[in-house]
Amino acid sequence: MDRRRLLKLTSVALASAVALPTVVQAQKSKSPGLWGVWDSAFARARFVSLSHVLAPNTPVWSGFPTTTKFQQGTGRLDEKSPYAAFTYEKTGLETTAYAFATDQFGTQLDPPAHWHQCFPAIDELPATLALRKLAVISIADKVAADPNYHLTAADIAAWERAHGMIPAGSVVMVRSDWSKRWPDPELAKLTEFPGVSLAALQFLHLQRHILFHGHEPLDTDSTPTLEGEAWLMHHGYAQAEGVDNLDAVPAKGCLINIGYPKFRGGLGGYARYVAICPPGTRGERIPARERPLPTASPLHFDAALGYRVR
Repeated sequence: MDRRRLLKLTSVALASAVALPTVVQAQKSKSPGLWGVWDSAFARARFVSLSHVLAPNTPVWSGFPTTTKFQQGTGRLDEKSPYAAFTYEKTGLETTAYAFATDQFGTQLDPPAHWHQCFPAIDELPATLALRKLAVISIADKVAADPNYHLTAADIAAWERAHGMIPAGSVVMVRSDWSKRWPDPELAKLTEFPGVSLAALQFLHLQRHILFHGHEPLDTDSTPTLEGEAWLMHHGYAQAEGVDNLDAVPAKGCLINIGYPKFRGGLGGYARYVAICPPGTRGERIPARERPLPTASPLHFDAALGYRVR
């Protein structure tokens, strides 16, 4: 091989070696990871809150002591309070003290430790709960005729004939429209209310392998022994309770975002559930350009109500 050809081949090899990292970098720059998913789906999605607002008049399960309630306090009511100095006028900021008599309150996430100490508490649930597929099964028409109606395996089969098989790892919410009376205090006194049958729960978990189910009332079922909830918790499953706005969510095609505070060893959680749905769904959308949140009339503490109002 003559020297001129050798020099040419060497130059080509060196040029390729230099160009290779540039090509790799260019390929990486074309792969935005999940940012592309955001741009193509989430940026145009509609967001529906499925959680009730927590307030002193929130209904509480009748099985708890009658003193169980939520209290919101502020230093404005007691100058001896350690929070008394923290007001808009005195320090330019204001804080609130909260007192909850139970972690089974409002819209909840029940970890299985709620019923069995060998299963995970609220702080031990994995981060993978954060985002899942959402299926909504409505029994609202049957509840209108029978307030004590419970979801059956036949109802699930009918849903699947119309919408396809429930995805493994998904969250299944049972719509009953029970929450439309919220926060009527009489709700907590009802001994008959919409529920989910044990057979339906076993089918969803053992046959469809869902993550968990949710319902609008404050209990899974109205049986004397709470048989459905007992089976769930003693087999290591979680559940959602006190869910709202399911009538605004399509039966299929949405995702659900799941958020809750991680109380150490907690046996219940005040949960924030948000359905993320396709365009055209009734719900909030992300603005084209983020701006400061809108202003409103000033907040002020209403001592009679026990919380701030506008």
